[in-house]
Amino acid sequence: MCRHLAYLGPPVTLAELLFDPPYSLVRQSWAPRDMRGGGTINADGFGVGWYPGDGEPVRYRRAQPIWSDPTIAQLAAVTSAGAVLAAVRSATVGMAVLDGAAAPFAEGRWLFSHNGVVRGWPDAMVPLAAGLPVRDLLTLDAATDSALIWALVRHRLRAGAGPAEAVGDTVAEVAAAAPGSRLNLLLTDGRTAVASVAGHALSVRAAPGSVLLCSEPHDDDPGWRAVPEGHLVTATTAEVRLSPLPTR
Repeated sequence: MCRHLAYLGPPVTLAELLFDPPYSLVRQSWAPRDMRGGGTINADGFGVGWYPGDGEPVRYRRAQPIWSDPTIAQLAAVTSAGAVLAAVRSATVGMAVLDGAAAPFAEGRWLFSHNGVVRGWPDAMVPLAAGLPVRDLLTLDAATDSALIWALVRHRLRAGAGPAEAVGDTVAEVAAAAPGSRLNLLLTDGRTAVASVAGHALSVRAAPGSVLLCSEPHDDDPGWRAVPEGHLVTATTAEVRLSPLPTR
């Protein structure tokens, strides 16, 4: 499994999200509090994407543990953004550990992360992969379940689906093809963040003008709320909406 977060709001330093909180994403990389049987540490890579302005995001991804990379600590201290998606990775046994396998995956303004696992990989996903353009399969960032799920979400976005529809329908499709999968997806374009809760935890904290979605709360603020299993969250700086995930 993995840990991920998305932030929308006034500009903050990356350090305020990744390093400073008592249960920060960096701490979750070696001492997560809610892995739900999905491993004990998240040491198989990390990534962070942020929006320096109104254009496309910038990414920094590595295959090493986040605590072992001095560059990210220096970068985080001096980089501010009003929209961020970040993740630390615990690779499923047998899957590649390389920079390209770490979230966030990206295209245009979109950033994407998957916290979970696809059961029966890769055979369970063959029928779904067959519906994708061959070029998309040949240019996956990595031969992993997360990279393929991103390709499925991206295919829907390209066809005109909204972010909630793209995430919800992909979760339903993968869950039907691979029962028992854990499919906590996180997608943002820097203005809206959409997350699914399917097999793992997610909490949200909304404040006037900002919202933070995290696999687990990064501090003891009483404003955190756990998102119920089987739900989809659509969040902006103005509102947070919950809806049931679609099924097939």
